[in-house]
Amino acid sequence: MSEEAYPPIEAYGLIGNRRTCALVGPDGGIDWFPYPHLESPSIFAAILDTDRGGRFRISPIGAYESSQRYRDRTNVLETTFRTADGTATVTDLLPPMELDHLAKVIYRRVACTGGAVDLEIEFEPRFDYGRVDPTMSSTDRGVLATGEDVRTVLESPVSLDIGEGRATGGLALEDGDEAWVLLRCSGAEDADADPEGALADTAAYWDDWVHDCETTDECVFDGAWHDLVVRSELLLKLLTHAESGATAAAPTTSLPEDIGGVRNWDYRYNWLRDAGFTVQALANLGHVDAAESYFDWFIGLYQADTPSELQPLYGLHGDADLEEEELDHLAGYRDSRPVRVGNGAADQRQLDVYGELLLAVDEMLQYDRRLSADEWGTVRGIVEYVREVWTEPDAGIWEVRDGPKQFVYSKVMCWVALDRGIDIATTDGYEAPLDAWRETRDDIRETVLDRGYDDDIGAFVQSYDGSTLDATALLLPVVGFLPFEDDRFRGTIDAVEDRLASDDVFVRRYDGSDGLPGEEGAFVMCSCWLVDALVLSGRVAEGRDRFENLLEYVNDLDLLAEELDPDTGRYLGNYPQAFSHIGLVNSALYLGYAAGRDLLAAPPMGIRLGDPPLSRAD
Repeated sequence: MSEEAYPPIEAYGLIGNRRTCALVGPDGGIDWFPYPHLESPSIFAAILDTDRGGRFRISPIGAYESSQRYRDRTNVLETTFRTADGTATVTDLLPPMELDHLAKVIYRRVACTGGAVDLEIEFEPRFDYGRVDPTMSSTDRGVLATGEDVRTVLESPVSLDIGEGRATGGLALEDGDEAWVLLRCSGAEDADADPEGALADTAAYWDDWVHDCETTDECVFDGAWHDLVVRSELLLKLLTHAESGATAAAPTTSLPEDIGGVRNWDYRYNWLRDAGFTVQALANLGHVDAAESYFDWFIGLYQADTPSELQPLYGLHGDADLEEEELDHLAGYRDSRPVRVGNGAADQRQLDVYGELLLAVDEMLQYDRRLSADEWGTVRGIVEYVREVWTEPDAGIWEVRDGPKQFVYSKVMCWVALDRGIDIATTDGYEAPLDAWRETRDDIRETVLDRGYDDDIGAFVQSYDGSTLDATALLLPVVGFLPFEDDRFRGTIDAVEDRLASDDVFVRRYDGSDGLPGEEGAFVMCSCWLVDALVLSGRVAEGRDRFENLLEYVNDLDLLAEELDPDTGRYLGNYPQAFSHIGLVNSALYLGYAAGRDLLAAPPMGIRLGDPPLSRAD
């Protein structure tokens, strides 16, 4: 495997239609495209195997330099090539499902903006994660590729030669010339298309959706990171399924956390634990309707299953069967094997999920969303279930695969389920066994303080009576378990900075074993948690410095992966990662609040539940 055959993860741009997404590399190659849904098998997967995965590339013939950018406030991507003879730009888009355009078509406009450029079109579809070599033939419209369940038509302004499982051709442009190349997928092979209209309406759709600071005196996100918050906002919308409202953790599978290693997972699903922080981010960006749509989706999952049957993650349509499969025929990104589809963590018991669900319910209630009698019955059932199981071990938030443990964070989130359940019942007058709930809440708190805090280390630890540190301890005041001024929490911040943090920016999840070989990178979300802990503890300048240091590692497109390599700054893990961007938005929110700016929505949980010792700037 040549490293040059695989661009760095951070070199890719993303387009999508809110049903699926595609990654576009710096060489103009679409190297990842599942279809018709994000969780579906791929049409192109060169990012997972440059030889067998398949791709759709438009790039200059010969030497060139390239750069990528998004059109302002949109998810329309431009890749610009500069050669010795001229400059050309490929503009890529997938129209959102809500528009009156063919959403099953990838539109690619190729325009020469100076001199002359000779380009090559390479079309090499490989259906079903590279397991199906399609039959290819020429038609009046272009090149037809046919598999068992999927058909594509490449509509090109030039004739293409078919051979050895791919179609290729040359496209010569001079200054002012432009041409459209369309990839039509099943259901849109022969439909009328309006490329120029699709481009204009897609750009307008995204621009109209982004929060508008001009309608307010000031923006809570104002500052050097405002554009990055806007990009995060656009990404979250892009990863939110148009039909269900569920947000995918990432649009990719098996991009490695350890290059050449086995830490490769499928993230094209929705993790329920992300719900509370997602609702908070969307609402404070001014998208309460989107937050409520997501809320309605996941509370529907509550009602469909008993509490014991709730999974940590689901498909974007609510699918529960996410059986994990290893694709041995694919080499993996830079020889990172195995490539996995599906995710076995769906079958794990993760007790923290219940507290995070109650946090999401509590967040949504801040926006006058009331619970029906049936919905309250479901919430009450979850709290009652937590009373029964909180003493049991689980796989935890990090989904360890070396057996269940008594994770401290899971216990704290069980406490949160009781605490938020009690608050909701008393505030809104719902019937509940409050005395029993309070008793269990007190028992959990007493046990966590007794067995989850290590006096010698001076910090909360990962599991009962252990010595491993875990970055989730930074969330204890955010969810209301302890005040930010508690000496035990202050010591925990210091211990995290000493043992998990490096270079004033990187933060690892934990410093113990998780049952897997290899080493992972630093988690972007954990870096954000440390920023939040510092800011809300009154150490605002330190938190701001860490946040600004983190922003130096964001790529040119303002997109983030799950992890960063502390040695090189390279991206690791699936990309782009919604939770990383949610963390970034919420950290920017707390920094804006600390700077004295007005919030766009209800106070976020770290302020509302944590009662931070902040002296806000005027």
